[in-house]
Amino acid sequence: VPGAVKVTVPVSPAVVGSGIGGGPPPPPPPGGGIGGSAAAYFLRQKFGQGVQLHVLEKGVLGGRLHTLDMEGATYEVGGSVIHPLNLHMKHFVKELGLSVASVQDGLAGVYNGEEFVFEESSWSFINLLKLLWHYGLNSLRMSMWVEDILDKFMRIYRYQMHDYAFSSNERLLHALGGDDFTRLLNQTIDEAMQKAGFSQKFINEVVCPVMRVDYGQGVTINAFVGAVSLAGVQAGLWSVKGGNKLVCSGLIYSSKAEVIPGTVVSIEPKTRTRRGGEPVKLYEVTYNTSSGLTGDTYDMVLIAAPLGRKLANITFRNFDPPIPEFPNPYHQTVTTLVHGRLNTSFFGYSDPQAFHLGAIFTTDNPKLFIHSLSVVSPAGDAATGGKLPLQSAVWKVFSKEELTKEQLNLLFSSYDSVKVKPWLAYPQYSPPEKFPPIVLHEQLYYLNGLERAASAMEISAIAARNAALLAFHRWHGHSASVDQEDLHEKLKTEL
Repeated sequence: VPGAVKVTVPVSPAVVGSGIGGGPPPPPPPGGGIGGSAAAYFLRQKFGQGVQLHVLEKGVLGGRLHTLDMEGATYEVGGSVIHPLNLHMKHFVKELGLSVASVQDGLAGVYNGEEFVFEESSWSFINLLKLLWHYGLNSLRMSMWVEDILDKFMRIYRYQMHDYAFSSNERLLHALGGDDFTRLLNQTIDEAMQKAGFSQKFINEVVCPVMRVDYGQGVTINAFVGAVSLAGVQAGLWSVKGGNKLVCSGLIYSSKAEVIPGTVVSIEPKTRTRRGGEPVKLYEVTYNTSSGLTGDTYDMVLIAAPLGRKLANITFRNFDPPIPEFPNPYHQTVTTLVHGRLNTSFFGYSDPQAFHLGAIFTTDNPKLFIHSLSVVSPAGDAATGGKLPLQSAVWKVFSKEELTKEQLNLLFSSYDSVKVKPWLAYPQYSPPEKFPPIVLHEQLYYLNGLERAASAMEISAIAARNAALLAFHRWHGHSASVDQEDLHEKLKTEL
């Protein structure tokens, strides 16, 4: 690299929510998490030790990976589970020497506001019979349908292993799944699954509850994010002991980036003249710190926080043509941790002894004020498997709005403590999805556009690696390593 390339990865905050009664803070903008820390890690890998890396972060590292303490234990309240096929997350954990724990949920039931339409048994063959009885072969077909989509998506690792990058989110997804992926992004999960022959009963009672727990939205979300969500019902899910956010701080440490506590206010392109007289293009990044407004100049800037007025509210000064607006709204989800006894009669069980569920999912019913609730164990501990809901347990409740005292008293017969965390957690999905560009300007890159396809820790890591590779290849003029569509066939023979 001619001279030292200073690269900045502006990211944004994570704020701890207050308890019931104190009035919650506004939901924090997502960011400051896996996207920014993985970008710093991959940039260091590609550009080597000669570059200066700054990460601008106004909150604690972790972004939407966040924990809350309750009665001396730590619980995940943000991104909680990682899929066994998430190869970047697996690599990070191994590289950073972190420990993992498998996630074992308790027995699950699906509640429609009046009754349970499905309840799991502790006997797997009884569950199989129940699924066949209620839904025929739909659940088996769903596994195959999701697997087909995942198989295509897994091609991204082959591309990235061989250092190939894409200059737009559309090109990246098209290279993996062709017109099939374009179709998935242009229709709802409801439409896609109906066309694939799944019954409406199965979509309403199995698919919809999964969307509600994962993305706080029903079956009107795009079919691609819907398939990613359904992959999360598969076996083998895991999490990081001590909290998934440890991956973020570990990656930053590994990247040897300097973390500057500041909020990015504006970015402006500048031209300076070197001693030899040739012009150099730079970016002036202005940011707010505890001691006031300051700034620095960079050869390259990567933005790893959702852009938008309510989110990472960055002003782009004097760009020609101007940087486009990003109107994509984010969806609020409220996570509430409650240490208490479930009021089983609310769910139609007059005898608490007869209630054996550790996770309750819900169908789309306007009367329901929760998306889901489940027994949780401290971050990364061996899960209780939801075996103790009769005694006082810690329950995690997802809802759109903060729960009122009355609602808490309906759900719980008694409780000792409550912690609340409002999130602007993931995009508000409504197909057809339109992607923001990755390349905003010559050396100005935007990671979070890929979230319009699906929001997940692994997607952020994939977007970060793509942006780092793209930035490296464009800096060095390696056009042959960018936007190669049909390489997965050729690369099969190379592996």
